[in-house]
Order: sequence, then C-alpha cells, then structure tokens
Amino acid sequence: MWWQYLLVFIGSLLFDVVPIPFPPAFTIMVFLQIMFNLDIWWVIVIGVAGSILGRYILTLYIPYLSGKFFKHSKNEDIEFLGKKMKEKGWKSQVVIVAYSLLPLPTTPLFLAAGMAKIKPLYIIPAFFIGKFTSDAITVHIGKYASEHAKNIMDEALNWKSITSLVLGLLLISALLFIDWRLLIQKKKFQLKFKIWK
Repeated sequence: MWWQYLLVFIGSLLFDVVPIPFPPAFTIMVFLQIMFNLDIWWVIVIGVAGSILGRYILTLYIPYLSGKFFKHSKNEDIEFLGKKMKEKGWKSQVVIVAYSLLPLPTTPLFLAAGMAKIKPLYIIPAFFIGKFTSDAITVHIGKYASEHAKNIMDEALNWKSITSLVLGLLLISALLFIDWRLLIQKKKFQLKFKIWK
C-alpha cells in the first residue's frame, strides 16, 4: 500500500520539476487516488510535498540552463525583474499565493524565480499555501467527479486544459521576450526575440 503513495510523491515531483508547462501535478494525484482508492488527505499532503520538491529542484537548476541557452542580457533582464519582485516584500508574497490559487501553470513563476536567482525559500512558503489550498480543492473535485461521471478520461483534454497550456506558454513567452528592464524603468514596451546564445 505504501508504494502507491510513493507513486503519488514521485509523480507530483516529476510533473513539477520540468521547465515547460506540463499538466498540473494534481492530475496525477487525482488519477492515482481514483485508481488505487487512496486516502484523499494523504494523497494531497504527499502530492503537495512532491510538487514543492519538484519546484525547488527546478529553481536550483534553471539558472544553469538559462546561462547556457539565453544571452547574458536576457538573464540580466530577468534578474532585474526578480530584484523588483523582492523589493515589494509582503505584496510579492500575496501575489504568489494568489497566483498559486489560480488554475494557471506555476511553471512560469518558478522559471522567473530561478532565472532571477531568487532563493527558493523566498517563494516556497507562499507557494505552499496556495498550492495546498488549490490542490485540496481540485483533488476533492476530482474524487467527486470520478464518483459521479462515467467518462472522466474524456474530459482530460478539454478546452480548459488546452487553454491552461496555451496560457502557460504565453506567460513563459512574456517572461522571455519582453524587455522587462525597459518596461519597468522607462515604461516602454519592447519585445526582444534574439535571446538565445
């Protein structure tokens, strides 16, 4: 029985360690909870722990990847954005909690934090609050849906999941292609597509 909960942990970690918008970790939590009829609260606690570890690892390795793939000027731009975020103090924490509560991919948030070299401990407590709350709600909804719907797998690829993926890709594109320093300092919007080495 314990190995099924280990699958929840590993699945959540793997879903949240990748640097691209992937299906949210709660999808594997819901799937495994339904498949093995696991205790829902243990699934949520273990799944959120795996997800947080995955995001923590992502913030640790992303600076190395961004240094290899993006121009120095783009990395400096994202670091500048990170410094501005830290200057906001508690307001940034509220934004992180609110963002984590929304049905949006959190990959762009952690990519930005990693590239900006923000310490993971600055983001993770606020992310935990939002993540635990949103995953608890979503896993409960998934359990309810599985008990009351015959074709839940048909719903896995619906307009909401596609919209979430597209929105995640747009957020990552905005992070990478907007000149944030120019926008924040001079209030000028400019896109820069030559960011690769």
